[in-house]
Formats: sequence, structure tokens, C-alpha cells
Amino acid sequence: MMPPEIHFLIVAEQELIETVRYYNSQCPGLGFEFAAEVIHTLARIAKYPLAWYQLSARTHRCRTNRFPYGIIYQMRKDCIIIIAVMHLHRKPETWQKRIKKIE
Repeated sequence: MMPPEIHFLIVAEQELIETVRYYNSQCPGLGFEFAAEVIHTLARIAKYPLAWYQLSARTHRCRTNRFPYGIIYQMRKDCIIIIAVMHLHRKPETWQKRIKKIE
């Protein structure tokens, strides 16, 4: 069975890009290590989409291993939609507002 396709909301993709830039500005190469960790986390999500912490009826969060970030996503019939690449200390309204826009 093929793993589901993964699609990012534009704002989630921007969060990823901005975080990579931020970490690289703090320590050269650290942002690329963060990006690699996100890729690893996305692979875990694709393999076991329903295994991670459930935030709402359709929304889940999978934490990265090394960085204090969570990937907020929803399973759809034929794909996974990444809602946010979120620092875990942010207020949840950040991603909750996005869900209302896509549903």
C-alpha cells in the first residue's frame, strides 16, 4: 500500500521555512537539522497517521524528537494536510483558526 500524499497549507510551509532560517541564523546548519527532523516526523505520520495525539475529531499532532515542535495535521480520504509546524509553547488558537478555514 502506498503512503498517503502529504500537502502543506501555505502558512504551515512558511512556518517551516521561517524556522529553518531562524535555526540556521542561531547556528549554521542547525536549521537543516531541523528540516531533516521534520522530514523524519512526516515519514512517521505517513506510516501511522492515526497513531499520534488526537487534538480534535480529525486533527492530530506528532511531536518532533529533537526540537520542541509539533506537526499538526488532518487525515483526509486520500491525503494528509499539514496544518501547522508549530512550536509547542504557542497558543493553540494559531492552528485552530486554520482548521475552520479549510473545513
